[in-house]
Amino acid sequence: MTDDVRGPDVKPAAERLYGRQRGHPLRPRQERLLDEALPRLRFPLDKAATPAAGFGETPSQIWFEVGFGGGEHSFAQHNAHPDVGYIASEVFHNGLCSLLTRLVPVGQEFTAPIPDMLRLWDDDARVLLKALPHASIDRLFLMFPDPWPKGRHAKRRFVHPQNVALVARVLKPGAVWRVASDDPTYQAWVEDVMAAQPFFDAPPPATERPEGWFPTRYEAKAIAAGRQPLYWTFTRR
Repeated sequence: MTDDVRGPDVKPAAERLYGRQRGHPLRPRQERLLDEALPRLRFPLDKAATPAAGFGETPSQIWFEVGFGGGEHSFAQHNAHPDVGYIASEVFHNGLCSLLTRLVPVGQEFTAPIPDMLRLWDDDARVLLKALPHASIDRLFLMFPDPWPKGRHAKRRFVHPQNVALVARVLKPGAVWRVASDDPTYQAWVEDVMAAQPFFDAPPPATERPEGWFPTRYEAKAIAAGRQPLYWTFTRR
């Protein structure tokens, strides 16, 4: 599979898709979560060649979320599908802490049992995606990503011709890639990129959140601000 996918006339994907990793200063509890809880939940890169081995039990399927933000969607999907091995990727420390807070009781950052079927990845998602075997992922999520609205930042958008090829490589035939965005520039960009690629069936997006899609804080903010989210379901050919 080639990385030279047809699409908008843009620069190659950026070496780094994200900006800063921290917002406001972290509280002591958050620092403990990152120092003590995160290492125990981190997906082991040395298991990437056989990803099912990265979980506490053998998963029925493996799902991957790129940029989980506050973690609401990852947490809900994990709870709704306890037999699925879920890899939740996020580089922003405050977002990691938000999800870890849901998983780890106060004072038990180093001792609390960790879920067998949920693993975190706190580096660029593409690092792990490149290490995973061909056709090893059953579902992938990209929920309300940073739109990088300025044209010069288009190379930082995860929906990018090169990244589409990367996602296609790891998804099984018939697997689904769900994408949601409320940003008009990003929405138009997704339409352009996906209209030009050969790997996915790309029907028009839904204008209401489909059944089985869980809400996020970013979706709530968008709706409150009067923006129209769109929800795409792309199926691997």
